[in-house]
Amino acid sequence: MPSFVTHLESPIDGSRHDARRPQTTHQGRPLLVRYDLAAIRRSVSREALARRPASLWRYRELLPHEEDRSAVSLGESTTPLLACPRLAAELGLERLWIKDESLLPTGSFKARGLALAVTRAKELGIKRVAIPSAGNAGGALAAYAARAGLEAYVFLPADTPLVNRLEAALYGARTFLVDGLITDCAAVLQAGTGPMAWFDVSTLKEPYRLEGKKTMGLELAEQFEWRLPDAILYPTGGGTGLIGMWKAFAELEELGWLAHPKRPRLFACQAAGCAPIVRAFEGGTRFAEPFPDARTAASGLRVPRAVGDFLILDAIRASGGAACAAPEEELLGWMRRATALEGIALCPESAACLGVLADLVRRGRIERQERVVVFNTGAAQKYVECMDVELPRLAPGEQPDWGALAESATCTPRGT
Repeated sequence: MPSFVTHLESPIDGSRHDARRPQTTHQGRPLLVRYDLAAIRRSVSREALARRPASLWRYRELLPHEEDRSAVSLGESTTPLLACPRLAAELGLERLWIKDESLLPTGSFKARGLALAVTRAKELGIKRVAIPSAGNAGGALAAYAARAGLEAYVFLPADTPLVNRLEAALYGARTFLVDGLITDCAAVLQAGTGPMAWFDVSTLKEPYRLEGKKTMGLELAEQFEWRLPDAILYPTGGGTGLIGMWKAFAELEELGWLAHPKRPRLFACQAAGCAPIVRAFEGGTRFAEPFPDARTAASGLRVPRAVGDFLILDAIRASGGAACAAPEEELLGWMRRATALEGIALCPESAACLGVLADLVRRGRIERQERVVVFNTGAAQKYVECMDVELPRLAPGEQPDWGALAESATCTPRGT
């Protein structure tokens, strides 16, 4: 199947760029992939799509690689959209779903973006790739680079969660810890680009990770039978997923595939310890200032400056949504509560969405009857630091007071 990509476009000045050459940014800002949507509309229908295997690659016409055989895959299946009635009741909602990205390869939504970034890098003849990461993206790049036979370099903050550190090295990437934040990792990467000649696949520093993340929106539309939900809450660090879904909805609208043209309100959810998008949204600016002294238990949200800040803010404003921050002290509580109520291993970044959602419902910004989707962007098991608890211990042959013991065995976080 041929590619339907026509060119890359700068959303800042509208300039066109060649999609058949390696590209990074234009004037320091992202480039977006554009397609011949009229040709796609003639080529494929929603009904034909439904007969394909349930994977990320079913949306082939809306993906950027030039040949099917080029796809670098680890088996990216469609992720489940799980109804959460008990959690909904606790939040004061009637209809709440969690789209669980933790079931993708490497345990997070980062698999989508890195599958497409590595696929396209290999097609363009790139041999060495590098990434600064707050955690999950580093592991995903390492895995897909290994699958593709590319050399990978991963730069992580020194206090990145343990599993993220270990998995990148396990997949064979040259993995380095940097004293500082993801922005400091990016500076180290940038300084090494000349001597090492690696290709930077940072968030929105190349055009194709966005196209992989876009498939979250395509899947969601199909799972809702082409009638989109009323509200989407998305944990927002670099924001590629939120930007990608808004792009997906625009493309689906132009294809005429949506049963109803109304798009969801998008809520960019951050933690109070690192909320640059929230500050910019509340301040009415299009670009976000770097967030000082960024600290949060949700490591994936610890992005003090997002290169796609204006695209995030444009999308949430156009949708009628908002950027909101959850109190830092509520994150682990929501993570544990949601996991225990619904059996979904929720990551701390997505727990921020629940803190935000509770506040939005209280204030009437989201109404009880609305259809609401929260994205779980990673598996709780990758955040062992957030899972550490005091468990009751029994001696062999001991006959405890089971009633009292059951009351105490509530997985109290260690140190509380």
